[in-house]
Amino acid sequence: MTAKRQPATLVLGLMSGTSADGIDVALVRIASDTAAAREDHQNSRTKRADHPHTEARLENFATLPFAPDVRAAVLRVAEGHQLSPGELSQLNFRLGQVFAQALLAACRKFRLNPKRVALIGSHGQTIYHQGAPSRLLGEQVASTLQIGEPAVIAALTGITTVGDFRPADIAAGGQGAPLVPWVDYRLYRHPRLGRAALNIGGIANVTIIPPAARTKDVFAFDTGPGNMIIDGLVRHFTNGRRAYDRDAQMAASGRLLPALLDNLLADPYLHRPPPKTAGREQYGEPYLRKLLAWGARHRAQPADLVRTATILTALSIVDAFNRWVLPRAHITQLIVAGGGARNPLLCSQIAAALPRIDLIPSDSLGVPGDAKEAFAFALLAYETIHRRPANIPSATGATRPAILGKICYPPPR
Repeated sequence: MTAKRQPATLVLGLMSGTSADGIDVALVRIASDTAAAREDHQNSRTKRADHPHTEARLENFATLPFAPDVRAAVLRVAEGHQLSPGELSQLNFRLGQVFAQALLAACRKFRLNPKRVALIGSHGQTIYHQGAPSRLLGEQVASTLQIGEPAVIAALTGITTVGDFRPADIAAGGQGAPLVPWVDYRLYRHPRLGRAALNIGGIANVTIIPPAARTKDVFAFDTGPGNMIIDGLVRHFTNGRRAYDRDAQMAASGRLLPALLDNLLADPYLHRPPPKTAGREQYGEPYLRKLLAWGARHRAQPADLVRTATILTALSIVDAFNRWVLPRAHITQLIVAGGGARNPLLCSQIAAALPRIDLIPSDSLGVPGDAKEAFAFALLAYETIHRRPANIPSATGATRPAILGKICYPPPR
């Protein structure tokens, strides 16, 4: 019997990363067949459905800037500056307004009537993430907090919104991250090639997809710093005039500081086996202050610090491959996405250190690197609304699959 194909669904995915350098909005067209969807739902009750039956296509993408005062407020709280409960509550709802305005602005840019959009998947802005439990009030507790109230987004856009994706995985014993590996698996699984999907955002993370992998074969983790330290140094030395090292121009004019690099590579996080996650808690403002203090003591030039931070990111990724990836899986292709994919020094260092693996930009496989995370949360929201789990326990450390996110419905029309 031929399976009936459901009408395509338009979903908007929204992502604001650890650098808070903009709001990414992806318009995704998703289609599935009813028979396969019913089978997936039945499988989700008993075991993980390994073979996806939906087709997703990126229709459009835009990045919208934060207003400077909003970005500054986000970074202050993400860096651990004191904030009263009232101020945090207000910022949560204000960001919901900001995200809703960005989504509507993206629809205007796409020349799309928002009424045609069935669903929004909003990752929110991470201001705290501790995937590994620590003791609190007599119990071990892990936690995560993303703000940008999805109920506000739903009310202002008139579109059902899924947000707050990470807590369900933590409640299932996982670290709440990484979640994009489920989408990497959907996009890049190959019957013969072993592939790794490397996203170099503020933090660098990798998903390993062996040939003909099932979800239980996939593993993923945060390798360590991505662009976060590099961007922080550039902003500091340019007094905020530049947000990142475009084309590695600053790093290219500097020299490597071996003593500093050795010190940075001794970071205990880099030597901890996966599953593991990182964020501003590890590589945010306090880390940057220590790096700047070292530079002041040793009279290091700004470009030298930026070059050393760039090499740190490259070598921490390579070291993670040599320690945790290559002993477990044969990898033929490394698919690179995120802002770091546009850093020629960073990519050339990785390519030189992994000569038997082909580096491929994710753009060449259908989803531009800048759009991938927003694209991912559109797909994750689609799975949530269909009551299907979309974490990968082997990536997050969860004890079981989990249906991710919380659904907020708009007011009745």
